[in-house]
Amino acid sequence: MTTRREFLSASTGAAVGLFAISRGHATTMSKNCLADCSITEFESRIAQGDFRGMTKDMLPTPCIVVDLDMFKANVQHVADTAKANGIHVRPHVKIHKSVDVAKYQMAAGAVGLTCATIAEAELFSAAGIQGVLWTKQPVGINNTQRAIALSKKDPTFMFVADDPQVVDWVEEAAEAHKAKVRIAVSVYAGMARQGIDCGQPAVDLAKKIDSSKHMQFEGFMAYSGAAAHTKGFENRKQKSMEVLAGVRESKDQALKAGLPVNIMSGGSTGTYNIDHETGLSELECGSYVFMDTEYFIVGGQDGDMKRYNDFKPALTILTTVDSEHHPNIITTDYGAKALAKATDQVKDMPWLTVGVQGAEYGALKWNDGDKFPKLGDRLEIYCTNLDQSTNAFDRYYVAQNDKIVDVWPIMGRAGAAQR
Repeated sequence: MTTRREFLSASTGAAVGLFAISRGHATTMSKNCLADCSITEFESRIAQGDFRGMTKDMLPTPCIVVDLDMFKANVQHVADTAKANGIHVRPHVKIHKSVDVAKYQMAAGAVGLTCATIAEAELFSAAGIQGVLWTKQPVGINNTQRAIALSKKDPTFMFVADDPQVVDWVEEAAEAHKAKVRIAVSVYAGMARQGIDCGQPAVDLAKKIDSSKHMQFEGFMAYSGAAAHTKGFENRKQKSMEVLAGVRESKDQALKAGLPVNIMSGGSTGTYNIDHETGLSELECGSYVFMDTEYFIVGGQDGDMKRYNDFKPALTILTTVDSEHHPNIITTDYGAKALAKATDQVKDMPWLTVGVQGAEYGALKWNDGDKFPKLGDRLEIYCTNLDQSTNAFDRYYVAQNDKIVDVWPIMGRAGAAQR
């Protein structure tokens, strides 16, 4: 068994010679790497929270790396902007599915969290986080009973409904289990996937909820996903104002009917500095913590359409070049299972094009004359869609420069690492 002192000694020695910068942001292994790098205690030290001497070169690939300083800056920027604009933040966790990330968001002033699944709601509530909002209505025995059970366990938990039939099912279950549930009405905001019609239909559903002794009407939710990725700040602002007109109308009618409207929930990373003007009281933005290439190109108030500069690109996929035999293409371990996409971007090497060659085989291509990586190089890649990419991995390796300073589980997963 390698002792901790031997491990640290080996790690320190490796750190000196291992990160020879070759081309762009790629890194190459030293000749003595296999002899110098002891990883026999890698998993046990992660379990102990002992990251001394750990560096990126020791990580299994492909894996997710989070730049801690960039991440913290993104969290603080949304918190500061929301406070200045007089709007709350209830960030969406479907992006990161991490209790550790959520704790940073709550510490920065978030009033709760937004979840896409009941499993996410259960995880974050069990972690002691209050004010969890589930943005899908419970349909079916499993979802309905879990929503009722969580409502009894955590009185701050809320979920949405957009159909009178669902409200009837919830009423029946809540009565059977002697529970009181909190419900927001989900209204249409430009996306056909969800939401009752605005105005009178939404208010009628709100009245139905409010009339029950087992349910409490909380307000409205309206997620304008189409506005989130509208290119150009002014275009995005106009789109958000248009698609949220209906929820503003619903609120006005509800108040006239004597109904309480405690929350107006919605918004996104693309509209975080817009929706305080559209009638929302809280933001469900999520991607801002890490950012992806789908958001890189939406453009901010500064007019730059090549990069959304409001937030820093805090998350990358670390990959290794593991084969090179053909012109203008090399093979990586970032393949289909890791959800590599042609719209991903290679950090500091934008001339490279990302491709897929199989389940565990990725590709990087370039034109003649371009600089290119070599066998053994490691590169960092910005993913296209955070929701999908984070769902393919079991942990975040948290870094400051090349040093690993923490590891955050994704969705509370335990056991052997995926890689």
